[in-house]
Amino acid sequence: MNQKTRFLCHVVVFGAGLLATAACSKSKTAPFVPVVVPSTNTATTFQNPLLSSGPDPWVYQKDGFYYYLHTLNNRLAIWKTAKMSDLSTAASRVVWTPPATGPASGNLWAPELHFFDGKWYIYYSAGPEGPGLGLQRTWVLENSASDPTAGTWTDKGRLYTPTADYWQIDGTAFEQNGNRYFVFSGHNGADAVQRLFISRMSNPWTLTGPRIELSRPEFAWENVTFANGPLVNEGPEIIKHGAKTNLVYSASYCATDQYALGLLTCSTMADPMLPASWTKSPQPLFTQNPAGRAYATGHNSFFKSKDGQEDWLIYHANSNAGEGCVDKRNPRMQKFTWKTDDTPNFGAPLPINTAIIKPSGE
Repeated sequence: MNQKTRFLCHVVVFGAGLLATAACSKSKTAPFVPVVVPSTNTATTFQNPLLSSGPDPWVYQKDGFYYYLHTLNNRLAIWKTAKMSDLSTAASRVVWTPPATGPASGNLWAPELHFFDGKWYIYYSAGPEGPGLGLQRTWVLENSASDPTAGTWTDKGRLYTPTADYWQIDGTAFEQNGNRYFVFSGHNGADAVQRLFISRMSNPWTLTGPRIELSRPEFAWENVTFANGPLVNEGPEIIKHGAKTNLVYSASYCATDQYALGLLTCSTMADPMLPASWTKSPQPLFTQNPAGRAYATGHNSFFKSKDGQEDWLIYHANSNAGEGCVDKRNPRMQKFTWKTDDTPNFGAPLPINTAIIKPSGE
């Protein structure tokens, strides 16, 4: 979730210390192809934050590269890098700018990149341009190029359930038992509480059948808010390990320092459309670390190290208390391990500006 911020241009970084700026394109396909200058960084460590700004970070791995996205509000861009610890020197490309008016012309949040059936898809939240956020919905883009930073992105329209067309953000897709599912945060039509829902997908841009509620704010740590802010479950992300499907989500209002990660789990053989298949942890999975200057720790994703041997968490946090739900949120990453019950052990947020060993294989 994100509050409105305006940007006029984007910055492309070519290698260490070389920067170039380009105006944001009005076309649906970016007018340039970035030249990636190989990094000369031979250090064995890196520091958080990875970038000065980067709410709602997302990483997708394919063919030896990492593709990174985060909320930019008025456009969608993809960073491409061979090493996640070198994200700050990676080139970014604007791949989509919204129309000037219409139902998806502004407030572009939480983009996710997925590869299904030989094509790339971006799922993102958007609504009309302007300060009103009550019309946010989920939208889909498609690209048949082998590289998502190349080719042309085609608008596949809105992803929703016609019988429950309510406020909807933060969608992610996953597969289980030969079926594909979409999990998202939304309203139920009766109140403004953000709940987690799941629907089956008949193809990468269409939901089929009902949407089922999986979670809503219940515990005290999920209900922290202020100034009439919403009660929130949002940012669902899926990671499987052993016999367990883990759904990690963000809870409490994003503008509070107490924004945190929670956990739902089910068997990898279970029907995820059945609420009874899921068990919700009564305790948060990952919370703020004021001593390490990590506040509002949430909206995460996952990736493997370059050699495939390590699991890594990437998330956003604020570096100071009270910075709210805006672009001061910055992306950070750290290695995590697994418990014997196949649930993730994230530990505590690592302090900023301290040396962290790079992912193995880098």
